[in-house]
Amino acid sequence: MTLSLDAWLERIERLHVRPIDLTLERVRAIAQRLGIELDCATFVVAGTNGKGSTCALLDAILRAAGYRVGLYTSPHLVRFNERARIDGIAVEDSALIEQFEAVEAARGTTTLTYFEFTTLAVLRLFQQARLDAAVLEIGLGGRLDAVNIVDADCAVLTSIDIDHVEYLGPTREAIGFEKAHVFRAGRPAIVADPQPPASVIEVAKRVGADLWLRGRDFDGHGDRQQWAYRGRSAHRPGLPYPALRGANQLLNASGALAALEATAMRLPVSQQAVRQGLLTVELPARFQVLPGRPTVILDVAHNPHAASELAANLDAMGFYPRTHAVFGMLRDKDVAGVVARVAPAIDVWHVGPTPGTRGATAEALAQAVRAGAARETRVHVHATLADAYRAALAAADPDDRIIVFGSFTTVAEVMRARERATSAD
Repeated sequence: MTLSLDAWLERIERLHVRPIDLTLERVRAIAQRLGIELDCATFVVAGTNGKGSTCALLDAILRAAGYRVGLYTSPHLVRFNERARIDGIAVEDSALIEQFEAVEAARGTTTLTYFEFTTLAVLRLFQQARLDAAVLEIGLGGRLDAVNIVDADCAVLTSIDIDHVEYLGPTREAIGFEKAHVFRAGRPAIVADPQPPASVIEVAKRVGADLWLRGRDFDGHGDRQQWAYRGRSAHRPGLPYPALRGANQLLNASGALAALEATAMRLPVSQQAVRQGLLTVELPARFQVLPGRPTVILDVAHNPHAASELAANLDAMGFYPRTHAVFGMLRDKDVAGVVARVAPAIDVWHVGPTPGTRGATAEALAQAVRAGAARETRVHVHATLADAYRAALAAADPDDRIIVFGSFTTVAEVMRARERATSAD
């Protein structure tokens, strides 16, 4: 009997005793048994924030140039299939199940984490898809992440900040060391962080990577209407700003264009393709402003650095009478740090428990908000995040705005609630 995709995912989740177990030994051994070797140009993207946006930009521009592209990202919001796209389209359940069956047959008695198992399946799927390019997002860190079994033709390192300290270390230097291990000898290593830790430079030199630093080898500058990219030899003036919202997207776009410049001999990209890709790129829940009133914004910001960007983007939107927050986070994240960055922009908080074993309770989140808000603020505790969203909608005037943030899970719960409400109508 063939299992459904949901049944497979439930089975995979129970395979390994630890949900995160950073090592490449198991995944590399099974990749060799499966004969996984991508026969296309490969980009690996690591970093604390900006990975998803950079991957989406590379994918959109390369597809606009006519290339067949595989895009692998994580986590997903609503459906697992979002993680694997070919030519911009999420792969079908049947294609994933076929690969899950192959990985299951190859692993024997070796257990794999959910991420390791699914990464192997997607890599095998991409190998068989006759791609021109594959864009692969690192899941956690870099050095011991399952995606790092791929010797990428080009590695991109986005922002580096404090997150996942229990696995990567408590400082930017320690985290930069882990993430920089996606670099390869003699191959481009694009560092988009304007102030990278010294450890990143040291790792690049030690492995012999072709290091591209923002501000030295490439940069992007613009005015209100347009911007220009300048790299080692390429100059692309008169570019539209990315369709993705947020001031930080220029950093991500500059890093993506540097990666494309560094691989131009293999994947030449025209100015028109760059323009089209920038104008058409899509990525849900990265300061995504939904149509209608009140204004609803979805953002997966879940660490202090991302929360700072969120606060800046909220400020740039202009005046709203009141800002309501629908808020949920994982308990192993820096909840206090996130609250401190965003609290000045928020008038009313609606908190709910975050689903899953790592989810924080609504009461714990409410306590963190009350402790971290610099001014007196109203905090409402709800049984679910869907309830929190419905309450925010009911309380908001048409000219107000609602920001849904704190984790991928938080945004996903609200997206499902919106879908159910639409279906009911």
